[in-house]
Amino acid sequence: MKKITAILMGAGLRGMDAYADYALRNENEIQFVAVAEPDRERRVRFQKLHHIPAENCFENWEQILAVPKLADAALICTQDQMHFKPTMKAMEMGYDILLEKPMSTSPKECMELGKYANEHKRILCICYVLRYTPFFMALKKLVESGRIGKLISVQHNENVGYWHMAHSFVRGNWRNSDESSPMILQKSCHDMDILRWLIGADCVNMSSFGDLSYFKEENAPSGAPLRCLDGCKYKNECAYYAPKLYLTEDTDWPTSAISNDHSYQARVRALKEGPYGRCVFQCDNNVVDHQVVNMEFANGATAAFTMCAFTNEISRTIKLMGTKGEIRGAMEKNEIEIKEFGTGITDVMHIQETESGHSGGDDGIMKDFISLLQAGKTDVDYCIDNSVHSHIMAFAAEKARAEKKVINIEEYKSQFAD
Repeated sequence: MKKITAILMGAGLRGMDAYADYALRNENEIQFVAVAEPDRERRVRFQKLHHIPAENCFENWEQILAVPKLADAALICTQDQMHFKPTMKAMEMGYDILLEKPMSTSPKECMELGKYANEHKRILCICYVLRYTPFFMALKKLVESGRIGKLISVQHNENVGYWHMAHSFVRGNWRNSDESSPMILQKSCHDMDILRWLIGADCVNMSSFGDLSYFKEENAPSGAPLRCLDGCKYKNECAYYAPKLYLTEDTDWPTSAISNDHSYQARVRALKEGPYGRCVFQCDNNVVDHQVVNMEFANGATAAFTMCAFTNEISRTIKLMGTKGEIRGAMEKNEIEIKEFGTGITDVMHIQETESGHSGGDDGIMKDFISLLQAGKTDVDYCIDNSVHSHIMAFAAEKARAEKKVINIEEYKSQFAD
């Protein structure tokens, strides 16, 4: 099969370490020939890893898309609010796209991207990597097999993890929806997609409740400084004391995110000067730390989704309830339990672990994207219409939460139609 060539916009943790790393391990399948990244150190690192000539290294997406088309595909892994323009421009130039989620922070822009991709026969794949994990693929097969009968209802939990919440959504890049996107869109559009995919129908109505309850100034301990290293007297008891997380011998993620230089001295400097050393109760964050969403689907199934920061583990747990049985799953434990009502049979499946990120999903989506380009297919299971719909679900859930009312999806979408 033909080797695919690609360019990368955004050589951060997802672009460089999650997706482009696949090319280093599978050189016969895909090759990166150009990169756009504003951080010089990251740009140079990517250039060396992938042997990219200097003339194909750019500081931003505008520059890389100002030259004639360089490759078959473009991977766009810029920050949330920098997705729409480069994606639209790249599609206009003839690139097929693998786009990090969310597609856009605007529902109208999501719909415009989907419409353009359909009309111009572009492959536009959204990085819904959970679909490509062995865990969720096994759940999908079980549902489709009919073993638990007709799927009636789903309970799905995203357990964010207390320290992950602090790292990414209180101190980090996705802390403020004005600068990035709402929590339900940035973190949980994955889950909206998984629910729609497993249930096999579009969502028609939804309600939602949630708030930012804990990570705010009124909950700061008396006398707590703005930064953990400024003599915080609560360092022994505070679960969010930054040195506990970032100044250990482990320099993998999330520690790797705070500084390009992973030396102890550089990390101390990052905590003194950068966002990750701030007191979690005194940041500029505004995204929710807990949220529930109730959904009704076109085939009559219902789902209840809970996202919560206050969990010890980062995990996803799910229960699928059908007319003939039920399935319980714990993604991070790679365990699925099936119970049949009529026979009384209980089976437990242990899913094989994989070293690829997102429990195998990162490599899985790269393999599928490459296969699509090699075959020239656009009519795939995760077609862009489905991805747009799951984004609309997230936007509608946020509106339902903010306005405390039930949102009809079709009525909501009509506001953004041409």
